[in-house]
Amino acid sequence: MRFFVTGTAGFIGFHLAQRLLELGHRVVGYDAMTSYYDVRLKEARHAMLARSDQFRAVVAPLEDMQRLTSAVEAAEPDVIVHLAAQAGVRYSIEEPRAYIDSNIVGSFNILDLARAMKPRHLLMASTSSVYGANAHVPFLESERADHPLSLYAATKKATEAMAHSYAHLFSIPITLFRFFTIYGPWGRPDMAPYKFIDAIEKGRPIDVYNHGDMERDFTYVADLIEAILRLVDCVPRIDSADPSVSPAAPWRVVNIGRGEPINLMDFVAAIERALGRKAICNYLDMQPGDMQRTFADSALLERLTGFRPHTSIDEGVAALVAWHRSYYG
Repeated sequence: MRFFVTGTAGFIGFHLAQRLLELGHRVVGYDAMTSYYDVRLKEARHAMLARSDQFRAVVAPLEDMQRLTSAVEAAEPDVIVHLAAQAGVRYSIEEPRAYIDSNIVGSFNILDLARAMKPRHLLMASTSSVYGANAHVPFLESERADHPLSLYAATKKATEAMAHSYAHLFSIPITLFRFFTIYGPWGRPDMAPYKFIDAIEKGRPIDVYNHGDMERDFTYVADLIEAILRLVDCVPRIDSADPSVSPAAPWRVVNIGRGEPINLMDFVAAIERALGRKAICNYLDMQPGDMQRTFADSALLERLTGFRPHTSIDEGVAALVAWHRSYYG
């Protein structure tokens, strides 16, 4: 099949494109190569994908509708997977406009192109952060998620709402994923696991927020990619009588998480074991916009695909540490 994937120079987009190419699909990747973190890491990811003659990269921002339109029309995709976004909860406090431009305007542009191109399936990234102030755990897709705690989460919730309206108005089959704390090789250096590994390896203190009283549903990237690949064929249909599909549109939301929250200090301990070094912890208060706990209900994902993330924390962290040492020397 022909895939158009946004964010292929990013962490998750790179892994998805790599798997699609291994499976024999054609992939056009679209990425802005912004300087939010080291562009050399993004270039290295694209260079690996470019080893396949089935991959073609387009470097441009999502907000550039002319470039985006030309790229999608040339790709003639059967499936569009929209993963590109301005990420990061804390950075959304410092640079909120970047989130409006990329996550709102950029996602609208993808939706409007899907209206014209009529792909077999449009799949879009959301986040567990949309659950915000929800107190009931595990987080269930059917529960309301109306109290985001960061602008990042708010832009993703807005994307879900825009997608529902387009699915309803133009009969575009759309699936949105809510990702739960994805980690693994080739990840973003601004994310906690990578910052922890780098600091512990070099004997520097790590910042531990809320004095370590936090839990995250850490999900290994290979499990995430397997879930996305299986969901490609789970096309939502309004006449399916499936309760996970909106009654008004061929639209659904699916959690992708391991379903086993890990205390932050237990995750740090797994890193210590993999590195063979102890962490020096700098305990701090909770950061604005952070959630104390994330916990995925993965029953819908398993019902739809027969799969749920299963990689253990020790296994995933060991693979991450091995990659980090290989890449950064």
